[in-house]
Amino acid sequence: MRQPARTFQDLIVWQKAHQFVLSVYQFTSNFPKSETYGLSSQFRRAAVSIPANIAEGFKKKGTLDKARFMNIAQGSLEECRYYLILSHDLGYGDTSELMPQIEEVSRLLTSYVNSILNSDS
Repeated sequence: MRQPARTFQDLIVWQKAHQFVLSVYQFTSNFPKSETYGLSSQFRRAAVSIPANIAEGFKKKGTLDKARFMNIAQGSLEECRYYLILSHDLGYGDTSELMPQIEEVSRLLTSYVNSILNSDS
């Protein structure tokens, strides 16, 4: 049986979300300069919001409060999913490496939310 997470950094979902952010920063660094304050900035902001909300929600005491932060992270993840589609359609780069990452984070986040909602604490 796995040890319970002591910090948000122990959570696999946070680790994968953080890796996704690093990948998004690398991916958007190749965007046209005209997107510096547009899509690039929005994409990065939404990506950072995923692990940031996981981290913030981790220390919340109530189940519903904790789940609310994870739901915000899920919303930001879906926003990033759209930005990946848009980036691809605009020809800003190859999104084939980012798509599996976002799918994995989505799956892990859904599992984490379900475990929070099904816990007694």
